[in-house]
Amino acid sequence: MSAEHKVKIRRLPHGQGLALPEYATKGAAGMDLLAAVDKPVNIRPAGRALIPTGFSIALPPGFELQVRPRSGLALKHGIVIPNSPGTIDEDYRGEVCVIVLNASEEHFLVTRGMRIAQAVLAPVHRVVWDEVEDLDETARGTGGFGSTGH
Repeated sequence: MSAEHKVKIRRLPHGQGLALPEYATKGAAGMDLLAAVDKPVNIRPAGRALIPTGFSIALPPGFELQVRPRSGLALKHGIVIPNSPGTIDEDYRGEVCVIVLNASEEHFLVTRGMRIAQAVLAPVHRVVWDEVEDLDETARGTGGFGSTGH
């Protein structure tokens, strides 16, 4: 059973006429984010663009909004989010925007209302550091990248 959290959202002038973020299915974890562009944005191969969503939010304390790529755009068009997941902090009140990277060899056109990314509300756990002289031993130890042979 999933919990619901009320989140304040403010539609910006260039977001008028677009749907607010919503879940495409009852079981979806992510809400679709729509491109609130006034005119089409052409992203060249290996190019990036900052795509506005037309809204700002006030998250409840202890939460972040994670902005993630859409799997269909990644598979079919090579459209990814380079800082994935992007984080919208609970104290940020500016417009939610999406950094989009075209990892394909073709130009990609972002049009108004296009589902450009998805957003997932996630809890945030705060760290309190406990500085020590030594850490407990593990079978892996200090082995890093590729050290497990997989």
